This record gives sequence, C-alpha cells and structure tokens, in this order.
Amino acid sequence: MEVFLSSAIQFGAIFLFGCVGEILTEKAGHLNLGIPGIMCMGAAGGCLGVRLTTMGESPNGVLVVLCGILFAMIFAGALGAVYAFLTVSLRTNQNVTGLVCTIFGAGFTSFFLNDVVCIADVTVASKLSFASLNFFKAQIPGIEALGWFGTIFLGHGPLIYLAIIIAVIVAVVLKRTKVGLNLRAIGENPATADAVGINVTGYKYTAVIIGAAIAGIGGLCYSLGYTSGNDSTVEVTIQIIGWLSIALVIFTMWRPAVAIGGSFVFGALYILYSYIGVASEFKSLLRLIPFGVTILVLIVTSIIGHRETQPPASLGLSYFREER
Repeated sequence: MEVFLSSAIQFGAIFLFGCVGEILTEKAGHLNLGIPGIMCMGAAGGCLGVRLTTMGESPNGVLVVLCGILFAMIFAGALGAVYAFLTVSLRTNQNVTGLVCTIFGAGFTSFFLNDVVCIADVTVASKLSFASLNFFKAQIPGIEALGWFGTIFLGHGPLIYLAIIIAVIVAVVLKRTKVGLNLRAIGENPATADAVGINVTGYKYTAVIIGAAIAGIGGLCYSLGYTSGNDSTVEVTIQIIGWLSIALVIFTMWRPAVAIGGSFVFGALYILYSYIGVASEFKSLLRLIPFGVTILVLIVTSIIGHRETQPPASLGLSYFREER
C-alpha cells in the first residue's frame, strides 16, 4: 500500500502540472486542446537542457534539474505562444488550433528525442542516456527513519513538490489578487473587462504562455522524473496524460487547490491496474476509470448548475473588440 500511494503521488504530479496550466489558460477564456502536445514539447526541451548540463564527468545535480525545468518551460511556452498568437491575435478556432498544436508537439518530440537527444537504447557513445541520472528522484535525506509517513509524503523528487507549490501559488493569485480578479473577469466577459480598462490581449497572452510553460514541466516530470528516460515512446504516453489533464480540469471544477487532491486521485486510478491482480483482459478496462469519473462529474455539475461549478462564460469564444 505504501508503494502504491507513493507512486500515485508521483504520477499525480504529472497530471497536476498539466491541469494547473490548463486551468490558468481557461480562466482567460481559452480552451487549449494543445496541452498534450505542449507537454510533449516540455519533455523534449527538458531532456535537451539535461543533456547540455550532463556532458561533463561530474554534473551538478541542482544545475541539471534547474536547467531541465527552464528548457522545458521555454519549449512548451514557445508552442503556447504560437497558440496564443493564432487564437488571440488572428482569432482562429481554438479547438482546431489546439489539436494542431497537439499533433505538432507529439511529432516534433518523437523526432527530437529519438534522433537528436536520444533518451533510450543508446548504443553510440556520443549520445547520452538518461537512465543513470537520478537527480530528478533525489529524496530528502533520512526519510527511512520516518517509516510509512516518510515513504508516502517525503520520498519524492523535487518536481513533485514543485507541482504542489505552483498549484498553491496559482490558486492564491486567482482568488486573492487583483491580477487574478482581472483574469477571471476576462474569462467571464472580455468586453466588460476591456471597457473598464483591463488589457485583455495582454492578459490572454500572459495566461496562455505561462499556462503552457507550467504544463510543459509535466512532460519533463514524466520523461525524467518518473521513467528516468526509459520510455522510448514517451510522446505517446504523454499525450494520454495530457488529455487526462484536460479532463481533470472538469473534475476539479477549475480550482487549482482542488486539483492537488484531484491529480493524486487520477494518478492512483491511472496506475491501479498494475497493482490489482486481475486477468490481463480486464486491466485495460481499469485504465478507463479516470475518463468514466470525469464524465460522471460533468453530468453531476451540469445537473447542479451552480455558477461556481461551471467553466468561464467566454471559454472557447474569440474576442472581437470592434463588436463590443
């Protein structure tokens, strides 16, 4: 049970990055279906950053982790900026643009990791394998003495705690600051927000790009934090995680604080099949549980109809300033 709960938290952190990034984007009124591709881009950028900082004989662990996070955010943020330019400035269809970003991100990552960075099955000495790197799984010293508590809550790498910190910060900003109030106002009624002097375009660009950068860390969290570079088809798994992260936004009712617990629940449900002794034909069915739970939550929230359980009123709608 301790191993299962610990793994659920580790996997849940990946969902948390994607979910919080999408919540921030949707609060600005943009439904970004490109999150799976953006998370893939984060994995590609993060692996490149780690490769550049581990070319020496004795790499610095802190520098490796920081550089990996930075490059993941840059690559993911760059694709987020493309999405923002197309949907905010050119006002293209958000659903179509997001799907294009997902296709591009997955294809680029597959090529980049396997032919440029090469993260698995390395046979050429000049190419780097990340399998032996444990910087992203570094734990707090002495947790063994704390027993099950240390294993479950403290036996994780730095990215797991970073995910929680980011979720808390985003929750506070959205709920307790003027910036968050302005952003939520734009998501509800951009014309009204514009009329009172809020820079709608600036807020939208900022929210989309920062949201993409946060989601991109999730790709790094999976590729190096969870698998240590041992998944040669990392872009396939990350796409699945990305779609579930978007579904998790509905599950958590667009609340970053709730997303912390919700992501760990999704993490537990996602890996449940590997901890339950059932016939192999039923294990694939168990992986569908997160999707089924999301559909159930969507039905329940629709029936309740309370405003706080609904998405931003202008979600998915392009803003035409000249029509206000």
